[in-house]
Amino acid sequence: MTKHSAVLTGLGAWLPPRVVDNDELARRLDTSEEWIRTRTGIRARHIADPETSTVDMAVRAGENALRSAGCDVVDALVLATTTPDQLCPASAPQVASGLGLSGIAAVDVNAVCSGFVYALATAAGLIAGEIADRVMVVGSDAFSRLCDPDDRTTVPIFGDGAGAVVLRVGLADEPGAFGPFDLHSEGEHADLLMVPAGGAKQRTSDDPHEHFVTMHGTAVFRHACARMTESARTVLDRAGMSLGEVDRFVGHQANIRILQATAKRLGLGEERLVVNIGHTGNTSAASIPLALADGCEEGSIQPGHRVLMTAFGAGLTWGSTVLTWPDVKPAR
Repeated sequence: MTKHSAVLTGLGAWLPPRVVDNDELARRLDTSEEWIRTRTGIRARHIADPETSTVDMAVRAGENALRSAGCDVVDALVLATTTPDQLCPASAPQVASGLGLSGIAAVDVNAVCSGFVYALATAAGLIAGEIADRVMVVGSDAFSRLCDPDDRTTVPIFGDGAGAVVLRVGLADEPGAFGPFDLHSEGEHADLLMVPAGGAKQRTSDDPHEHFVTMHGTAVFRHACARMTESARTVLDRAGMSLGEVDRFVGHQANIRILQATAKRLGLGEERLVVNIGHTGNTSAASIPLALADGCEEGSIQPGHRVLMTAFGAGLTWGSTVLTWPDVKPAR
């Protein structure tokens, strides 16, 4: 019996129109444009206006992905997000409804910055299990709203946005077919990057700072480089690929130094590294699809390229996958 594989057939992106550059942040925070740029690689980021929610961004990216795929219907939708519109219910059904797809299976996945890779694996499982023939995966986060407006360590890093793909059932040897997935977590390090208050354990707090994200940057950097490197090697081994066969490396766009350090550990030259963090910042679950869209539009990702994707996020969570890039044109 032929094994069903998930094949990429559409790619959509959406960024809020408001752009906040480093100079604007430097005027109100105890920092400078140079400090932000040299330590993160970020020059600007897109920030959603108060009337634009995670669901709104996801719907716009989803519309673009459907247009890219040349279809208007999917059987299921997986939304990767850490900033749902409400704690309850999940946001994915609202995204499906906003796309005119009310009635389909829809579920949220929260693996923070690894969320898109986890959501891809979930969608691939739905297809392999013959539960769905066509699945949309959306990464959408308004992560700027989790940042203390006066915190110079987090505000410059995070931006808002959404990216989406459409997957269809296909064969494992055709372009666009996702190869194996490698997924991991280490919950014992959850305190390295977290929002302490707001959940069931600590619903409220007298300290307003506990409702914003806290981050131990040095430890996160160390874990991110190590775990992304390990996962990339593992998934390539499972796929029967060597590092020399990788044409493009698309890592989660967290920090230029993390991307460069991981590529160096893998022995990948920077010419194989796809980077768009300079104008987007860290968009959490949206970062990989947004980087894929930019890479396609700039010509750095071409049909036939073997693409390695790796992500790391709070949780801690991390994961990787590979595919041969199909002839897909992103839509915005």
